[in-house]
Amino acid sequence: MSTLSRRSFAAASTAASLARVRGANDRIRLGIIGTGGRGTHLMREANLDKNIEWAGVCDAWDERREKANATLAGGKARTHASYRELLDRKDIDAVIVATWDNTHAQITADACRAGKDVYVEKPMTSRPEQGPPLVKTVRETRRVVQVGVQQRSTPHFLEARQRFFESGLIGEVHMVRTIWNANTGYLLKPPPGMETKPPGLDWEACLGALPRMAWDPKRYFNRFSYLDLNCGQTGGLFVHMVDVVQWFLGVTRPTTVVSLGGIYQYDDGRDSPDNVNLICEYPEKLTVTFEASVTDLVPAESADIVFLGSGGRLHIFRYGYRFLPKGARSTDGQIVGAATRDTHMQNWFDAIRGRRDPNATVEQGHYGAMACHMANIAWRERRLVTWERSWDI
Repeated sequence: MSTLSRRSFAAASTAASLARVRGANDRIRLGIIGTGGRGTHLMREANLDKNIEWAGVCDAWDERREKANATLAGGKARTHASYRELLDRKDIDAVIVATWDNTHAQITADACRAGKDVYVEKPMTSRPEQGPPLVKTVRETRRVVQVGVQQRSTPHFLEARQRFFESGLIGEVHMVRTIWNANTGYLLKPPPGMETKPPGLDWEACLGALPRMAWDPKRYFNRFSYLDLNCGQTGGLFVHMVDVVQWFLGVTRPTTVVSLGGIYQYDDGRDSPDNVNLICEYPEKLTVTFEASVTDLVPAESADIVFLGSGGRLHIFRYGYRFLPKGARSTDGQIVGAATRDTHMQNWFDAIRGRRDPNATVEQGHYGAMACHMANIAWRERRLVTWERSWDI
C-alpha cells in the first residue's frame, strides 16, 4: 500500500470510528485483548457503564476467551485467537489491552493505527525504546489512550493532591518513600497437568516479538517473575507509586537510578528479584525510593507512599490517606481521608465520548514506565543508569 493510500485509509478509519462513537446515543462497541485475571476485572469495570456493547473478545487461550465471552460479554461477542483479526473489524470503536507487558506497546500502536481508542494496562511499555515511537503514533492518530494507573481517577488521590500540594500545605518535598512488601501474584504456580501445553493455547502469541522458546508452564502462570514477559516488581508495583509521585509533584524524567536486591528466597527459575531496593533522583532536587519484597506477605500496612514535606508528612495509597502536620507530637492532629473507589474505566469512556485527553495519558505512561525500566537496567547491570536523550518525547 502506498504512503498516500495508508494515510487515506487511516483517515477514513478514524472518521468512521468517530461517527460510530458519537452516534447511537454515544454507545461504545468494545473489544478486549487478553482475558486473564486483569482482563476480566477490567471487563467487569466496563460493564458498569450501561452504554457499552461487547463486540469482540480475544485471548491466546481458547478456554479463557470463551469463558470471558460467556460470563462477562453476555455470549454475544465474536471471539478471536488473533488480536490483529479483532483490530481489522470496522464495527469496534475501542479496545482494552490487558495482555502481558511484553506486548502492550505493539498492540496499542496497532490498535491506534486501526482507528481504535485504547485502554492499555500498565506499564505501557516493556523497554525504554518503545515509549517515544508509541507516543508519536498516538499523537499522529489522535486516539484516546488511557494507561492503567488508576490512582489518577481515584477521588481520595485527587482530594489529597488539591488539599496538600496545590494548597502548598505540605511545603517543599525532597524525598518520597514508596513501599510494597506483599503480593502473592509473584508466587503463582501452574495448576496440575499443565506440563503439556493445552492444544487451544497459542504460546507464540504470548511471546510476541520475543525469541521463540519451548512451552513453559511456570512462565505462563507466573509471568510476573520473568523480566522478558513482565517487568518485575518495578513495572508491576512501583509503576503505580512513581506515577503518583510524578503527578503530585509535577516531575517527569529521573536523571539517575540505582537498584540493588536479588533472588534471595524463591530460587525457582525466576529472573526478577524477590527483594529489591532502588532510588530515583530527579533534577527537581528530589529522590524517590522503592522497597519491595515477596517474602513479607502480611497484607496490613504492606503498601504505602510517604511524601516527606517541610510542612508535614503524607501517607497515601489505596487505603486512603493521613497527613501529619509539621511539629505534630502525636496522631491526634492528623488529617485523614477515607479510601475511595477508582473510576478510571469510566474516565476513559467519558474521554472517548468527548474526544479529550483521559486522566492518564501516554506521555505520563511513558515517564512512569521509564523509572521502572531504568531501575531494571540498573539491577541487571549493577550500575547507575542515567537518562538518555533518545528517551525524550
